[in-house]
Amino acid sequence: MNAQNTGDRGAREERQLVAQAKAGDYRAFEQLVQRHEGRLYALAMHMVRQREDAEDVVRTTFLNVIEHLATFREEASFATWVTRIAINNALKVLRKRRPGHFSLEEASLEETEGDIPHPEYIADWRGDPASLLEQQELRRVLEETIATLPEKLRLVFILRDVRGLSIRETADLLGISEANVKVRLLRARLLLREKLTRIFGEEKRRLSPHHDTSFHPSTMEAVAPGKEAGSRGRT
Repeated sequence: MNAQNTGDRGAREERQLVAQAKAGDYRAFEQLVQRHEGRLYALAMHMVRQREDAEDVVRTTFLNVIEHLATFREEASFATWVTRIAINNALKVLRKRRPGHFSLEEASLEETEGDIPHPEYIADWRGDPASLLEQQELRRVLEETIATLPEKLRLVFILRDVRGLSIRETADLLGISEANVKVRLLRARLLLREKLTRIFGEEKRRLSPHHDTSFHPSTMEAVAPGKEAGSRGRT
């Protein structure tokens, strides 16, 4: 059985579980929890970076699911729906943690494309973030590196590149413009590429970065993780 058939079967099974859970079958709901709790916990940890808060995000998310499952119209998949709930709950935790200071709203002049920093050097990687996350032995290093990003860059990177949301979806969830999502995403990629080059880059293939600080469309292709190529055009 190929991957597509397996995925189709999994989607059908999940729709059946959702229907059963809506009808009051608690065992079906437990299976939905088991399918998604690990993934949602990883997402929450990426965002809030504290175990207790991440656990609270997951608990609150499934309480929200219980409360609103009857009104879930299945216009999107259950996985997409529950992920959106978890993201919103994680953002609430961040706002409560620093009331009056946490803001993802439009920044001022610093949020411009002409102000993108260049890394000290770049190099060909032995892997990109999307593929490295699939390798257990490298996951810890990559997650720790992502955690060092400034918060507003880290959240955009997680939602767009790690979780695969579109530019528009990321902007809507964070309450910022699509242009700011693109700028922050590029900044995050540049910072990550520089940090990970030191770990995964091949010394003999290092390149000197261009010193022109203006933004060019080709810059995105040069520094973006490989996953972007597959999702280009999504808005």
